[in-house]
Amino acid sequence: MSVGLAIAMDQILPRAAEQKVVGHPYFTYLLGVTLLGYMGMILVGLKYVKWHAAAVYIAPFYAGVTLLLNVLNMLTAKYALLPVLYFPAMDRVLEVLVNDASYLATCVIYSYRLLFIGWFFGAIAGISTGILLGFSKAANYWIWPFIRTIGPIPSTAWIPLVLVAFPSVISGSVFLIALAVWFPTTVLTNSGIANINNSYFEVSATLGAGRWYQIFKVGIPAAMPSIFQGLFNGTCASFITLVTAEMLGAKYGLGWYINWQKEMMAYANVYAGLILIAASFCLIITGLFKFKNYILVWQRGVIKW
Repeated sequence: MSVGLAIAMDQILPRAAEQKVVGHPYFTYLLGVTLLGYMGMILVGLKYVKWHAAAVYIAPFYAGVTLLLNVLNMLTAKYALLPVLYFPAMDRVLEVLVNDASYLATCVIYSYRLLFIGWFFGAIAGISTGILLGFSKAANYWIWPFIRTIGPIPSTAWIPLVLVAFPSVISGSVFLIALAVWFPTTVLTNSGIANINNSYFEVSATLGAGRWYQIFKVGIPAAMPSIFQGLFNGTCASFITLVTAEMLGAKYGLGWYINWQKEMMAYANVYAGLILIAASFCLIITGLFKFKNYILVWQRGVIKW
């Protein structure tokens, strides 16, 4: 009913004169696609109980989101009650996603490249540093005070130094992202190792385990929940750093695209970029949680996403 009402109002009510006319009714198309998807879920649910339960569970949320989008469509496309420059109609945003799909895909690929390279090196450095601090009293004594002093500084605060120290925007952006991931991963890895019950190491030593065996077979597996928590925190920080880093002078990327379109006062394009950022990062976090549930089977469901 909610979807049918939204489609009917979008088709029947006239468009506000202040809003730019688009080539196709993209808002209606979006509602129709989501409705077909939901109806498909219901049909599959006739055979599979889990699908039926999922369809029943999301029905109120689906109707509520559709109602919210319908109200927003009324406020923008139909009556222009919000400032048109800053609040374009949703079909204009959807038109950008369709017409600029190839260019936006290039920006997504560019952003993913920076994000994954920086995240990988930051995660490796953070886990390694945390393990070193957790198992070496000398390293903890000499290195930990510097980490406590430098680590809390936001990675974006290092931008003036990065612009001078690194030969290119790409390398500097990778460093900033890696730095954002490194600190929380280091702290929580070290914390996870420090909180391991000492009896685990005593039992393993009694059974003849050497130092390296205790580190890689006892310590690191026991600290894995904390390590993943650090990676989650670092991943969230890397998203913020990515968007900021791409504003330093990159030629592609979602952060650069949003900043460029904002300067052009093309807010439909800005919202299109924000939608892609939200969808992309949601997929990345979901994938990380799936990997965490696969590795830490005994903790599945403790932290939900």
